[in-house]
Amino acid sequence: MKYNIDIKKSANDDLLYYDTFVQRIIVKAILKYLQFDANIETRKRKQLRSNPVAPWELKIGKYRIFYEVAEEQKVKVLAIGHKDHNELLIQGRKVQI
Repeated sequence: MKYNIDIKKSANDDLLYYDTFVQRIIVKAILKYLQFDANIETRKRKQLRSNPVAPWELKIGKYRIFYEVAEEQKVKVLAIGHKDHNELLIQGRKVQI
């Protein structure tokens, strides 16, 4: 099943935090891994426990894309961050999941 991808303004701001090279990696990953079967767990996609960020996470190296799957075949990208050791950083700020 193909999904339409909606990048929320907050996630777009998160994306703009990174340099152009990293932005391309993240956008390419979103198109590759979230356009189809975004609601199926794999090694890169997993459903998260209840948290304030998002119900799903896509891992691309140290980068994390947080999203939700809506009923109308839509994926909403809610936040983008990266891991630094055991800490998740979104726009340079530590976030607890």
